[in-house]
Amino acid sequence: MMGIKRLSSWRDAGRIALVTMFLFTGFSHFSSMKYDFAAMIPAPLPDGLWVIYLTGLFEIAGAIGLLIPRTRRVAGICLVLLLVGLFSANVNAALNEIPLRGEAATPLWIRTPMQLLYIGMVWWTSIKARPKEVEPPRAREPVVERRPSRERASS
Repeated sequence: MMGIKRLSSWRDAGRIALVTMFLFTGFSHFSSMKYDFAAMIPAPLPDGLWVIYLTGLFEIAGAIGLLIPRTRRVAGICLVLLLVGLFSANVNAALNEIPLRGEAATPLWIRTPMQLLYIGMVWWTSIKARPKEVEPPRAREPVVERRPSRERASS
């Protein structure tokens, strides 16, 4: 059955959940929410919609990168760095009561563990090395000495 193997482990299912989340959040940077996101950018950082478009592209590229085994680790590292960097916007929104889609910003006591969960999930599903599968110990085979046969020895 197609698709079942892809979700055959918690790690794979978690990665697919992250891909879905980053695609949704990345594409939301190109929706009407872009103005709310722009308002969340703290003062010392550059502002403007180009920052929102760029971070949206980074999220989409990261999501695609998580799907490709050869790019998974690099994509995971980049997404962790992006999540750390974007957290300042969440802090700014919470402290300055900047609404998102007309709703109050997520309080930091909720947002901080959420952000740590996302970072941990990206690390676990794409950066952390997979444990080597341990083979069951084999029973030792008795060593049998081979003696030259008498026919060969006399020739």
